[in-house]
Amino acid sequence: FFFFSLVNKALTMKLYIAITLLSAASAFAPTQTNNRHASTVLFMAEGDVQPLRIGTRGSPLAMAQAFETRRRLQEKFPELCEDGAIEICVMKTQGDMILDKSLMELGGKGLFTKELDTALLGNEVDICVHSMKDVPTWLPDGTILPCNLPREDTNDAFIAGNPNWKRIEDLPDGSVIGTASLRRQAQILAKNPTLKCVNFRGNVQTRLRKLDDGVVDATLLAIAGLKRMDMDKCATAVLDWEEMLPAVAQGAIGIQCRSDDERSLKYIQALNHEE
Repeated sequence: FFFFSLVNKALTMKLYIAITLLSAASAFAPTQTNNRHASTVLFMAEGDVQPLRIGTRGSPLAMAQAFETRRRLQEKFPELCEDGAIEICVMKTQGDMILDKSLMELGGKGLFTKELDTALLGNEVDICVHSMKDVPTWLPDGTILPCNLPREDTNDAFIAGNPNWKRIEDLPDGSVIGTASLRRQAQILAKNPTLKCVNFRGNVQTRLRKLDDGVVDATLLAIAGLKRMDMDKCATAVLDWEEMLPAVAQGAIGIQCRSDDERSLKYIQALNHEE
């Protein structure tokens, strides 16, 4: 009996060592994934469904625009209402990750689209949803942008930390305005050269929180983005073009796909707003 007990203990110990070694090896094995950009996939397809994969940034505004695109697609195409027929693939871009420098210092508009372009050309997503004012003039070879959704209000919103300040002209001399936009800075300083413009980046919620915390006295945002998130009541005033000329393509959502992807092209061309 004693002999068999020793044999059992030896076998148990060998089995334990083998399992431990296998576990350790699997822990260091490379993870298999089809996404090189660490995207998060929402509403993943199941079974044999070939989903339409929507690439988007992860900010609340970008997500609102992706969900609007999904809604419009499902209204036009009943087959896209099936479970898993549309996947939303969330990605971080360089512009989202580096917030302590202005866009001009980092290289310009392409900072918000490069990772999405790469995923599109790598067949990791089928379409990409963009704020058109973030899209560079030239698209990467092999991609097209055949669709713009109906355009929202193009104006800028003025948001002040003091309810008595209704316009930029109401700000006391030396006030601090949070904006990373050279366009806005130039127009603000033309109105009052004593005002100070400071780099102010991050998503809408982050900027409004900084305003509430007193980091700046006021800021400007596109009213289109606030409307898309049902946050337009945060605006102190909506500025006319004579007060603040907006960015080119402000308020427009564009949808990009591969130039040879007839399936995606069929879907998004149906959403294009001619006007």
